[in-house]
Amino acid sequence: MVDGQGNGRSEAPLGLARFLQKPKQVAPGEKCEFCGVDIPEDHRHVANIEARTVMCSCTPCYYVFSPEGAARGKYRAIPDEYLYARDFELSQGQWDDLQIPVNLAFFFQNSHLEQTVAFYPSPAGATESLLPLETWNEIVESNPFMEGLEPDVEALLLYRHREGRTDCFLVPIDACYQLVGLIKIHWKGFDGGQEAWEEIDGFFERIRGRARQIEAGSGR
Repeated sequence: MVDGQGNGRSEAPLGLARFLQKPKQVAPGEKCEFCGVDIPEDHRHVANIEARTVMCSCTPCYYVFSPEGAARGKYRAIPDEYLYARDFELSQGQWDDLQIPVNLAFFFQNSHLEQTVAFYPSPAGATESLLPLETWNEIVESNPFMEGLEPDVEALLLYRHREGRTDCFLVPIDACYQLVGLIKIHWKGFDGGQEAWEEIDGFFERIRGRARQIEAGSGR
């Protein structure tokens, strides 16, 4: 949203204000995967539900796939909302029951499987993990905000710290794949190395900076 400043003049109508701004720079090779138009580095994404991939999109094409059921449900626009649940509840026993071998994982509702799936980042990419349904239901019951997760395009991103505290973010699914790519590039050896963990911590600092804080025990 653009806020116009009067400064003695009448403000531009909200719908026109974006056309009065300096156009964003377009990086070489960045194109919409639907219509082929050049797009800036900071662009929208659309999920291909059948192929389970993320596609780069210009703004007009993004809005084509925003309505629910557009393109017969094959594509879905990925929202750009970031939330941080500051009082998220997760016991050590529940974390152990999730069977995640590292302290990072993301979870989303797969509409084809009609169930929640878990992935954790690794040097080879995103690795799928079996998810005990009973334990997951317990976690959702303790944190009601998780019930409103949009299938396929929104994810719960968990970062389990050594002292037992868990940071929980609700993020667009493309943010999770950005984290996966970051780890794949920087991970070295068995434990990742200092560089990889500095990149991971920097990633979480950035999403925390743009996230709106909510209570895990309430709705969104």
